[in-house]
Amino acid sequence: MGRKPFFYAALFAMLLQTAPAPVPAEAPRPRPAPAAAPAAPEPLIRAPAAAAPTGPTTVAEVKVVRELPIAGWLEPGRYVWDDAGVPAGPTVIVVNIRGRTLSAYRGGIEVGRSSLIYGADNKPTPTGAFAILQKDAHHVSRTYGNAPMPFTLRLTGDGVSIHGSEMADDLATHGCVGLPKPFAAKLFASAHVGDRVIIWQG
Repeated sequence: MGRKPFFYAALFAMLLQTAPAPVPAEAPRPRPAPAAAPAAPEPLIRAPAAAAPTGPTTVAEVKVVRELPIAGWLEPGRYVWDDAGVPAGPTVIVVNIRGRTLSAYRGGIEVGRSSLIYGADNKPTPTGAFAILQKDAHHVSRTYGNAPMPFTLRLTGDGVSIHGSEMADDLATHGCVGLPKPFAAKLFASAHVGDRVIIWQG
């Protein structure tokens, strides 16, 4: 009877030695976030190429169906405008330096003709075929002391334009084509960006 407590104690000690050590419980692992869907590639956006100006490139290519019935030379400041019954559409402008006239055509019909002033000898008006790049009814020249240039039709990147101007025999421009202001207003209303301008020596 005296050995039983010892036997049970030894048995309990033996069981403790052979029992596997308790495994500590692992903390719950955070579930990985679902992988983001790959971003769609950004579309490649290209600016549309500027369309090449279309229309005449020389005076000989200008289609003329009818001209205004004007006899003689237009003195400085004089002009004629008559577009009654002429459909709207692209305007073709022809500048004759030697003749000191500008003619505007729509559908081959001359709707306006005006006297003009042009560039002085040290800054001549360039000749060739141009497209109207920009319209500005209230343009002021920063290059030439904030000189007003109303109803500007810009032809070149360096500022050569058709615009309203004071008119006189002894006046010249810095390369632009100057027109009587009332005529310049009518031409400005008729012409559009992209319309063709032919400047020749005459």
